[in-house]
Amino acid sequence: MRSFDEQLQRVLGSAIRPAPVRVAIAEACGLRCAEEVVTSRPLPGFDMAAIDGYAVRSVDVHGATADEPVSIPVVGEIPAGSRQPLRLQPGQAVRVAAGAPLPTLADAVVPVGQTDAGAARISIHAGVPSAAYVRRVGEDVQPGDVAVRRDTVLGAAQVGMLAAAGRDKVLVHPKPRVSVISVGDELVDLARTPGAGQVADVCSHALTAAAREAGAETSRAGLVRGDAREIGAAMQDRLPFSDVIVVCGSVGGRAGAEIQAALSGLGDLDTTRVAMHPGSTQGFGRLGEDGVPTFLFPSHPATALLLFEVLVRPLLRVAQGRSDPYRRTMSARLTSPITSVAGRRGHLRGRLLREQSTREYLVQPLGTSGTHLLTSIVDANGLIIVPEDVTEATVDETVTVAFLPAP
Repeated sequence: MRSFDEQLQRVLGSAIRPAPVRVAIAEACGLRCAEEVVTSRPLPGFDMAAIDGYAVRSVDVHGATADEPVSIPVVGEIPAGSRQPLRLQPGQAVRVAAGAPLPTLADAVVPVGQTDAGAARISIHAGVPSAAYVRRVGEDVQPGDVAVRRDTVLGAAQVGMLAAAGRDKVLVHPKPRVSVISVGDELVDLARTPGAGQVADVCSHALTAAAREAGAETSRAGLVRGDAREIGAAMQDRLPFSDVIVVCGSVGGRAGAEIQAALSGLGDLDTTRVAMHPGSTQGFGRLGEDGVPTFLFPSHPATALLLFEVLVRPLLRVAQGRSDPYRRTMSARLTSPITSVAGRRGHLRGRLLREQSTREYLVQPLGTSGTHLLTSIVDANGLIIVPEDVTEATVDETVTVAFLPAP
């Protein structure tokens, strides 16, 4: 029996990082930048008004107060987007809109609220210092500054910086492509009502959603009968378009042998028992000419989702260039006892809570009546990680919990 840590390292060592691609910045949000983006122009590109008001020389309005206002003529108006140069003379003001270029010699803007809002002449009720309400050229970004660093996850702010730098496209690491295949003669699609001996295909839908949550581009390949030729054909169809493949179906017995025979014919697939629970029996290997990481998971949705969480999700994170592929963990006190299998790493669902008075984390174990129950995952927001040498833990005992945030 292989240890869980050994299996995890085998999985992570197989990660395929897709080659960078250039995409429009509108499509780049959520992807990891694959280049260092350096600005070639200043931001702002000119001295501009930061607020609606009057452009002035600060020396001309120095000392203005409500009791002793300064009165000066308004000699023009500059709207945002104006390309007409305008020169301010000493003792004059120009009406400006937010975002408008400042006239030559102006070094400050007086907000409309600090004036009588006059048209031909204004009374200024409060002076402003030099640079007040002005965005100077290059104040935000200077040519040669790094707008977005390599390996930064592109969010709204980064996309804004790319646009400000004049970039309409950017080189990114694309999402890894995950294909999910359900295998089994007993499976029927959701559009049909299961008959005697049939079950609805829940697993492929759940795993496809899990892959999408993990940041992958997903493809649900649909149902495949438990025939080696059909399984092999489905795999051959998906291998050229996948960076990871997850097959959910029987792992043991005659049905499992058909699946394993079909997969093993495409490369090195190792079906073994891993020292963990649930999901001890599983398969993993690299198939096809490109050695695509391929998983064989049981068809129980709850078990398959657990295996996806602890094995496939870290792999996808590595494929996306993440430095830490694991969930954040914390210590929490048990609200009820738990048991675990000797010699196996336990991953038990739990619900994290906070003690109101002490703010300590508590964890309520879920699914104690059966690890196969899908409802135990629906209500879980954490995984209780039980070491191999621990078989039980009592109420108030501290355990390690991996936090599963809501999508």
